[in-house]
Amino acid sequence: MTALGFLRPGHCAEDDYHRIEQLLAGDIRVELVRTGDGEPDERRAAGRLAQSVEELRLAGAEAVVWASTSGSFRHGRDAARAQVRELARAAGLPASATSFGFVHAARELGAPGLAVAAPYPEDVTARFVEFLRQSGLRVAAVHSAGAESPAEVAAWGEEELMALVRAADTPEAGALLVPDTALHTVSRLAALEETLGKPVLTANQVSVWEALRLTGRRVNASGLGELFTREPLVQV
Repeated sequence: MTALGFLRPGHCAEDDYHRIEQLLAGDIRVELVRTGDGEPDERRAAGRLAQSVEELRLAGAEAVVWASTSGSFRHGRDAARAQVRELARAAGLPASATSFGFVHAARELGAPGLAVAAPYPEDVTARFVEFLRQSGLRVAAVHSAGAESPAEVAAWGEEELMALVRAADTPEAGALLVPDTALHTVSRLAALEETLGKPVLTANQVSVWEALRLTGRRVNASGLGELFTREPLVQV
């Protein structure tokens, strides 16, 4: 049994993690710890995150992921790397964040270009795109839906999600990225990939994949999209 630890800024879309645990066939355990109800600035939040890891350590977690996309990319790659380093020191475990999960997963897929379908306002989306570019990835198309809060995004259904990805998709993109851990996506991954005809990476999906990468686990789960059917995992 491998235990994966996740620090989350709130409770929106937590059921995505329980669904992933079920799809991973019983030998993966997902442990969630909330750090608060907001999206903290990562330069102020590192200490708060570090204080939250003890519960995950006691639960036997083998790796820790800060499961907040915008909480890790807002001030660029260098700030996000510093945040992860402090989290790893506090936990005494391998650590990462959802934003880095997107980078590593996109490299795993080897897509020549990416489309970004973000629920965020345009200025927040622009920071995510810059984070991807700082990481050496090419972004071919971007769409921002302009949602103002995690609660708003958490209330979206399949219709809103499909409209979001269709608005961002372009033939130049070999994969489509959907950031925001507040968005329910796991039950819709198969439909998204069938509709677009390409791999789709979503925030909660890549958070779990990143935790598995940190532990060296290779898990095939077709219900979690093309990302979970590729081997070997990227080594970074």
